[in-house]
Amino acid sequence: MVSVLIHLVLTFGTLSLLAVGGGTAVLAEMQEVLHQQFQITPDRFLEVYSVGQLAPGPNMTMVVIFGFQLAGILGALLVGLAFFLPSSVLCFWIGRFWNYVGETPWRRAVQNALEPISIGLMCSGVYAVGKSALDGPLTIALAMTAFMGVLFTRINPVYVILGIGTLGAAIKYWQPGLL
Repeated sequence: MVSVLIHLVLTFGTLSLLAVGGGTAVLAEMQEVLHQQFQITPDRFLEVYSVGQLAPGPNMTMVVIFGFQLAGILGALLVGLAFFLPSSVLCFWIGRFWNYVGETPWRRAVQNALEPISIGLMCSGVYAVGKSALDGPLTIALAMTAFMGVLFTRINPVYVILGIGTLGAAIKYWQPGLL
């Protein structure tokens, strides 16, 4: 049990420091590590990710669920600390340094270099989740409908997502084989 806890802390602590641009940036790596080392299936990862999206607060609190599933209450606590503490401390000190540096050309160059890296990492996270979630023509159609609804209407995206989610749940309830 102690070795599992140490492994969890090291894994999520490392992911915390790699989360340039936010937690979404490490979703693909997190899914891969959890699958290879802890046998968390892509479907299970998607379920926990969905709960994290619905829960109030930061969406990456989902890591606490994985900690709980793999090592109980102590695992949840340690994974939460390992994932949020290192990046918080790093952001604090980098923020102080950033203010000290001011508006220098060096600072702008670093920001310009990190922007595409952050976007690429976030896209890989979206791809990893989408690959698991879009497993058939109906789920793809629902996702495309939600995307088009958000892109081409003035309807609040929350209502579009809730509407499509309700439609998907209804289809799954009345026609379980379709979804």
